[in-house]
Amino acid sequence: MPIPRYRCYNWHIMKLSREEVLHIALLARLGLTETEVNRLSEQLSNILENFEVLQQVDTSGIPPTAQSIPLQNVVKEDKVTPCLPQSQILANAPRKEENFFRVKAVLE
Repeated sequence: MPIPRYRCYNWHIMKLSREEVLHIALLARLGLTETEVNRLSEQLSNILENFEVLQQVDTSGIPPTAQSIPLQNVVKEDKVTPCLPQSQILANAPRKEENFFRVKAVLE
């Protein structure tokens, strides 16, 4: 079924005001210049306009989903392998005590 073409989806343009862009920037903890505010106002308004178009698409026959592609497990199977000898593990330790790593205490 072809997607219907809409004559003009600009009939209800959701234009963000300067104050709304500044509020969004405050929430995102962004410092914006006046040029950036003007540019983001236009860009964010365009994004909202695109969502207006998407809201017109009939999705009543589409089942709700949380994942658009099938999930598959990518974890490899565990394989038991021999451990390295303790002497080899401790060979490059900056400080060791008996058969253990010696580290500074990190307690406060």
